[in-house]
Amino acid sequence: MEKEQNQNPKENILSEKENSKTDSKKDTQDSGEQNIKNEDLKEKTPEEKNLELEDKLARTFAEMENQRRRFEREKEEAFEYGGFIFAKEALNLIDNLERSKQTLENDETLKESESLKKTLEHFDIIYKDLISIFAKNNIKPIESLNKKLDPNYHQAMMEIEDNNKEPGTIVQEIQKGFTIKDRLLRPSLVGVSKKTENKDQKDQKDQKDKENEENSENK
Repeated sequence: MEKEQNQNPKENILSEKENSKTDSKKDTQDSGEQNIKNEDLKEKTPEEKNLELEDKLARTFAEMENQRRRFEREKEEAFEYGGFIFAKEALNLIDNLERSKQTLENDETLKESESLKKTLEHFDIIYKDLISIFAKNNIKPIESLNKKLDPNYHQAMMEIEDNNKEPGTIVQEIQKGFTIKDRLLRPSLVGVSKKTENKDQKDQKDQKDKENEENSENK
């Protein structure tokens, strides 16, 4: 019993020393963390606070202004071009009207008949009414015939030999194009003029094409 009692004080002393070291280490850690927090929480000067507030306000106002401009732009486009898709689809009415008119005009059994003349007159009235309604809504046909080809408004579908016209002049309108305000609704499909090739030019071109084919085969 006495031996056990003698050992207990030693163990207690060792335990107290270990606890003391642990507490000392913890205090050092806590002190370091507190110093870091104190540095982070260091009070800013009034000038620094003002600069920070001014920067935040400037960013907020800039973002608000960007959103306002974006909203205004979207609103204007919706107002001005909201009917763009509808207008484009409505052009099918004019296309179908013109096709029906051409079909009747090419019908040999109806040629020179009074019924054909009256029907074509009604077609013309409907066509003019449609063009008038489109014009009131800023939808206008593109002028093409005898104009120079403009890729912004015309799409060339074929070349037609015509020595009386300058090359690149529109001599045939296959499908009429339209604009809505300042925007292209659809381009005009057209045929443009080109100079007639004489026999010598044609022969030279054929010979050149033949040589190109032979060279390509040899490769």
